[in-house]
Amino acid sequence: MSSTNRGNTRNKFDFYVTPVEHIRKFLKAFDRNHPGKLSNMNFILDPCAGGNEEYDMPYPKVLREFTNAEILTIDIRLDSKAQFKADYLSFVISDYADLIISNPPFNLAMEFIKKAVEDVKIKGFIIFFLRFSFLASDKRLSFFDDFMPDEIYLHHNRPSFFPEDFYNEDTGKTIKAGATDSCEYAHFVWD
Repeated sequence: MSSTNRGNTRNKFDFYVTPVEHIRKFLKAFDRNHPGKLSNMNFILDPCAGGNEEYDMPYPKVLREFTNAEILTIDIRLDSKAQFKADYLSFVISDYADLIISNPPFNLAMEFIKKAVEDVKIKGFIIFFLRFSFLASDKRLSFFDDFMPDEIYLHHNRPSFFPEDFYNEDTGKTIKAGATDSCEYAHFVWD
C-alpha cells in the first residue's frame, strides 16, 4: 500500500511488505488498551495476507506472539503464502471472525471495511493499516457517517515497505531498501 511513486500506474498485484515492527508496536499498544482480548480470540482473518517464498505473512507471524487463535489467510496474489488465493471482496467465510486485520489496497479500503463489517462477530474488531490521510477526503466523508473508526493508532515513524531494493517496472527506477514512505500510517480500529 505504499504511496511511493504514487503518481504512476500500479499493478493490482503489487506487493508491499508490511513492516513487522510496526505491527508488533501496534499489537502491544492494542493489547494494553484491550487486556486479554487478543489472547481470548478463537478465529482471526487476514484478507490480504501477503507473504511469498522470501517473506512470511507479516500479520500472522506477529499475531502468534499474542494469541493461539486460528488464523485464516487470503490473498489475491498467486505467489502468496495465504491458505486461499482469492479476492476477499467476493470470498465467503464459513464463520464470523473475532478479528479481521490486514493492510488492504488503499484504493479498495472502503470496500474492505464494508465487507469486514459483514464478516466480523458482534463485539469483534476490524483493524486495517492505512495511510493517515484516509481520514481526509471529501469522497469518504459520507462513508465516515457509518464507518468512523473507534480508535486510531498513529505510527510515529514512517514505515519502509521495501526490505530490499525494489525495481519498479512501471517507472524504470529502483527504490532502495529501507526507503521510507511519503506519508504517515496508522492502524485504524473498528470495534
